[in-house]
Amino acid sequence: MNDEVRKIGVWGMGGVGKTSIMKHINNRLLKETHKFDVVIWITVSKEMSLAKLQKDLASKLDVKFSGNECETTRAGMLFETLSFKFSRFVIILDDVWEKVSFEQVGIPESSNGSKLVLTTRSLDVCRHVGCNRVIQIKPLAEEEAWNLFLEIVGGNILNIPGLEPVAKSITKHCAGLPLGVIVVAACMKGLDDLFEWRNALKELSLARQSVNGLEDEVIQQLRFSYDRLKDQKLQHCFLNCALYPADFAIREIDLVHLWIAEGLVEEMNSRQAEYDKGCAIMNRLINNCLLEVPTETETENGRCVKMHDLVRDMALHITCGTPRFLVKAGMRLTEPPDLQEWRKDLEKVSLMENWGLQLPYPLEISPPKCPMLTTLLFSGCNIQSIPEGFFKHMHGLKILDLSANPIKNLPDSIANLKNLTALLLRHCRSLEKVPSLSKLKVLKELNLEATRIKEIPCGMENLLKLKYLNLNGIGDLHEIPDRALSKLSCLQDLIVGETLISGEDVGGLKKLEILKGRFYELHNLNAYVQALHGREEPLEYIIRVGERGWVEQINTRKYIELCGCNIYTNQIILPHVEELYIKECNLNCSEGNTTKRRYGK
Repeated sequence: MNDEVRKIGVWGMGGVGKTSIMKHINNRLLKETHKFDVVIWITVSKEMSLAKLQKDLASKLDVKFSGNECETTRAGMLFETLSFKFSRFVIILDDVWEKVSFEQVGIPESSNGSKLVLTTRSLDVCRHVGCNRVIQIKPLAEEEAWNLFLEIVGGNILNIPGLEPVAKSITKHCAGLPLGVIVVAACMKGLDDLFEWRNALKELSLARQSVNGLEDEVIQQLRFSYDRLKDQKLQHCFLNCALYPADFAIREIDLVHLWIAEGLVEEMNSRQAEYDKGCAIMNRLINNCLLEVPTETETENGRCVKMHDLVRDMALHITCGTPRFLVKAGMRLTEPPDLQEWRKDLEKVSLMENWGLQLPYPLEISPPKCPMLTTLLFSGCNIQSIPEGFFKHMHGLKILDLSANPIKNLPDSIANLKNLTALLLRHCRSLEKVPSLSKLKVLKELNLEATRIKEIPCGMENLLKLKYLNLNGIGDLHEIPDRALSKLSCLQDLIVGETLISGEDVGGLKKLEILKGRFYELHNLNAYVQALHGREEPLEYIIRVGERGWVEQINTRKYIELCGCNIYTNQIILPHVEELYIKECNLNCSEGNTTKRRYGK
């Protein structure tokens, strides 16, 4: 609150609680004081870029960039807003790794009681930006660490004879680092057998002897919680989280779908059951403090999760061995990794969220040789083309994600990836054609949402194990030909949006759990509903009949929309419906009596 203190640097090692402390202060400023016009929180992270920092700050200040401005122009716009619109502001920059020029960002020198606060692991960063108050966050004292441990693990452990000294020794191994205390305590919670505690102490002791330096020691403490997950599939689910960029808010639905595609969630008859199982795994990781749920990232599509920096470091440390990953996600790459980095024992590669990435290798260099590679994630890059032979030595590939790239054509070699189970091309808005899929006999997931394909991929009728098909948002794909879907008897999710489908074909898909599509006329709807007789309806459906009704928001899981249809009395069959929308339909009550009406919901 002191007006003379303008820049505050909060520094300390990873996991010591810098972010937690500043979150409390941020929340108090928002709730308890009217001294400041605006309080802004921005997570900077290791892969900081000036452009991203400006964009994040602009979104908090409601400053609109057109996308064509240079960094200097953007800085001027931010400077003007902070100087004239908000006379007193607080900007908290969390997790700053590098020296940064606030003038280049567009943040004015704080005056009139405004504040700039940053958290960092480096005292040099605090000095470089000219902080006139620098505060080091130190590890907890022994008693404080013990109280924190008891708070998480439960004080009832003190009632178990002989356990208290063992528990205190375990706490000492955490060296007062709150993150270490929290993770280890969460791992031991609910265990009341003394032998398990003694064994845990021995494991921690052995780990401590193998490392030098406090931060490496903390990583070993976190590794302890990973090892005690016991279940190998659960461990692999956790390691998959490290495929995403640092500080990335991972949508739970995306992560669970990745686990399902990888076979880390046991296969069941119902996709909903598999998703529920994946969510249970997610909760297990959250309860063991290996993942966290930041409240500010809640979305309409469910919660998001994040990995703490050190937890992610620990995961990447593990994947330097077995299983071996190559992860360079969100690192602003403009070129792919060198060929020597594409080792033969690689199992998973993630280069996602590198917006300047160009993929081609020189013609004289052979493509990567990764026969054990199962997962390749290239989503959110700037890939416009892929060399024809790029996948030549990746015959074990199961998951290929090229989503959100301006790619126009796919190499024909994709058609030879016979082990592919998931081909994800969502939001490749320039993609007009997909190679033949006839050889992809084990493909289970195909996502072509928001592409520019004009017809369904050749050979799609051979995908007899396909469970998920998304053709939503494809404006040039007007209709799926009759009988094109009838052989896909394993389909559980069919999402085709405005593309016309046959009611008879869809009615024959007995395992459908989600249906989102459009029928041309009411007789298609009737044929579909009649086919449902004697079996369970889908768990969720959005069915449109006739013309597009343009309903902006749908609030139920069972929705039917009739627009521009001829409705005859006693000649329409509906399934169980929660929301029915009728617009501009001809209602024929009796012969010779036709009325055009618009109905609501």
